[in-house]
Amino acid sequence: MDCNELNVTLNAYVDGELDALTTARIESHLQSCASCQRRLREQMDVRAAIKTATPYFKAPANLRNRIHAELHKEAKTRWLDYLNTWRWPSMGAALSSVVLFGASLVLVLSMPSADELVAREVVSGHVRSLMAEHLTDIRSTDQHTVKPWFIGQLDFSPPVHDLATQGFALAGGRLDYVNNRQVAALVYHYRKHVINLFIWPAGKETTSNPNEREWQGYAAYEWTQAGMQFWAVSDINTTDLRQFARLLRFSAIAPPPQ
Repeated sequence: MDCNELNVTLNAYVDGELDALTTARIESHLQSCASCQRRLREQMDVRAAIKTATPYFKAPANLRNRIHAELHKEAKTRWLDYLNTWRWPSMGAALSSVVLFGASLVLVLSMPSADELVAREVVSGHVRSLMAEHLTDIRSTDQHTVKPWFIGQLDFSPPVHDLATQGFALAGGRLDYVNNRQVAALVYHYRKHVINLFIWPAGKETTSNPNEREWQGYAAYEWTQAGMQFWAVSDINTTDLRQFARLLRFSAIAPPPQ
């Protein structure tokens, strides 16, 4: 892929609309082209600025889940209703209707859930941070330096813990954009790997056990704790990422002395 071809497909790449092969070709080109990396950063900055400046009213999670459930329910109901059309005089019309709504049912049932969409966003954010050379806005191994940096940058204060003694060293943090809002992204190093930890308010005081997900070869762990939503993403093996999540959850329960 050359620069001209990438320029044509850049918008679709940023929006996650390309197939895996084209995405891989773009990412391969970006690794060795500083000019296209700069163009990608500019595109991401414009995209984030538009989303930040545009009023957005996010539906509560329980409302989104109810809508998703109703779509499934409605599709199944209409499928069963149209099975009865075999009793109609026009069997050809009935068959066409059944096929049409059968296809609609498959489409609805194959729709990714809200959590799956967020998982794709955080994995994309992780990949962008590595490719666009924008891993940190504040580079520091000191949690007491990283945490105050977010004051005034966000409307919440993310918890920051250094796990260097356990092998997961804090490297800094940055602002990112996930799930239609600005979020905190903490960066950790584990051996030669990078872990991105995305944090934003969960909307309610709740705690949940981690859920493990995988997308495009990256592992992601999601959990909520003390009113915060956490997503950890990396290319390390799932056992190590699970250990990272466990250490963070324990640190939040028993934080080190200030």
